[in-house]
Amino acid sequence: MEHLPDIQPPGIDDTDLRILRCLLEDASHSHKEIGGEVHLTGQAVGARVRKLQDLGVIEGYTLRWNPERLGLSVHAFVTVFMNSSTGHQAFQEFAAGCDSIAEVHRVSGEGCYWMRVRVSSQSLLNEFLEELLRFGNYKVSLSIGKLKG
Repeated sequence: MEHLPDIQPPGIDDTDLRILRCLLEDASHSHKEIGGEVHLTGQAVGARVRKLQDLGVIEGYTLRWNPERLGLSVHAFVTVFMNSSTGHQAFQEFAAGCDSIAEVHRVSGEGCYWMRVRVSSQSLLNEFLEELLRFGNYKVSLSIGKLKG
């Protein structure tokens, strides 16, 4: 679970943080179920959740899934080193349209971009890496097991 701040931002109280913790643990819980945990009615929890959404604390909901059960067993972390400073827009368009890329970040330090890639085979990873050569060089690390997240 994500770490929540020790200091409360303005407009957020301890109960709001407890509600957020419940949602981070399992966002499918009903407001009534969360209310039982934080000692509020489901309606009161709903009002606090809407407040957290209005404040931009809650941006949306997501689903945890197991990509390996769908055959996406190769999980790679790729650092991209761009060839030129003019290729960033083309790379970003490529990344936005590529289903194999689960996550992409513009980074400082080593490399220009960091990506998390999931594919079903080593040969598909090789094809993906060949496509990346249009933009620059890369460094690949393969996941051998997930510990957290």
